[in-house]
Amino acid sequence: MVTGRREHNATLLTNGKVLVTGGNRPDLPFGVLASAELYDPVAGNWTGTGSLTTARADHTATLLPNGKVLVAGGFQSTLRDHMTYTYLNSAEIYDSPPGAWSPTGSMSTVRSDHTATLLPNGKVLVAGGFNLYYLNYLTTAELYDPAAGTWTGTGSMATGHFGHTATLLPNSKVLVTGGVGDDSKSAEIYNPAAGTWTGTGSMATARYWHTATLLANGKVLVAGGRTDGYNYAVTARAALYDPAAGTWTNTGSMVTARFDHTATLLPNGQVLVVGGRSESGILNSAELYNPSSGTWTPTGSLGNHYEHTATSLSDGKVLVAGGAYSPDEIYNPATGTWTTTGWMVIFRQDHAATRLPNGKVLAAGGCESNFIYRFSAELYDPAQGNWTLSGSLGMGRRNHTATLLPNGKVLAVGGNMAGWSLNTAELYNAAPAGFSPGIFQLLLLD
Repeated sequence: MVTGRREHNATLLTNGKVLVTGGNRPDLPFGVLASAELYDPVAGNWTGTGSLTTARADHTATLLPNGKVLVAGGFQSTLRDHMTYTYLNSAEIYDSPPGAWSPTGSMSTVRSDHTATLLPNGKVLVAGGFNLYYLNYLTTAELYDPAAGTWTGTGSMATGHFGHTATLLPNSKVLVTGGVGDDSKSAEIYNPAAGTWTGTGSMATARYWHTATLLANGKVLVAGGRTDGYNYAVTARAALYDPAAGTWTNTGSMVTARFDHTATLLPNGQVLVVGGRSESGILNSAELYNPSSGTWTPTGSLGNHYEHTATSLSDGKVLVAGGAYSPDEIYNPATGTWTTTGWMVIFRQDHAATRLPNGKVLAAGGCESNFIYRFSAELYDPAQGNWTLSGSLGMGRRNHTATLLPNGKVLAVGGNMAGWSLNTAELYNAAPAGFSPGIFQLLLLD
């Protein structure tokens, strides 16, 4: 992507492109992003689109019947220390084309880490979440009416939930499972016709930050999640919910216990589970669930990803984007293999990235750690989906700025190196005579 991010959202649009919105970047001042970008599966590249009117992470994004996207709630950081958050009740609408955002009615309650479900009547059900740094999990729910652009309250759940899942069932009801709250094993059903919630049995395993996937047979597969917030326990267990009977049954365990993963229903009816975290760290594995046998099998490895997104593309492949410091990747169900769609030659963070007039992206400087600074720079070619080294900076620098000038050159200014704040600046020329593919010229600021 143009910008690395996590706790973002990805939405498959009616034109086949994928819209990624907002998210969190802890390595940046204030962290939470307002930017949005589009992935084009045909070209295999990313392009920026209009920015959100409000920076937000842990929000929801819902494709509406009219092709527009509703983004609601989430949080934003209000101080550079990333420890002071403002929780949001605002909502906005994305219209493509022209790729612009416009505010719409606000929810009655600020909420983050909630769920949003498009109902058959075209309205959107928002349920649960929290609004006081994990200390106040919500029982409330509300409905968004796209025709009026307004929100109205609906029945409240019996138990507060956040980090839960919400799944639209074939009978038009909505199943909510688990989450941090009074009972992390609980499940509830929302009836849109009556606007009421009823309990529907309990799972055998408490869980939150798990996944729930509607299978082709109408049952719901719930997999993984955290089970104990104090001991950081993670489960590999999976369960099936049968809407007809209103009962739960166990269906084997994943190869790897995980949470903060994604689960994607493939055209062949199997479920692809990717990445996430375990008790020992970030995961680079993926596995498949086969509903016919109720079994799990590994399906190749990829880069480390958690709090990422996974989007099923129109050709049946799956795009995994964002998360930890790993390239974006494509999964091909036909071959069970992963391919990257961009990976820098040299690992770097706290660097600067600038899109050049020729469509390529210049990444310059940064660091590997507090003691290893990068002089190098490289170019990403969207047409080829790869990175190549370019001319190096005159000085290693991180947390600097890089600005595209009207003449096509890039001005890199300031930053720091080994704890020292820099007063130097450099100019990058993409195609100087006698140099290929580019060179920096070191300047001194007065």
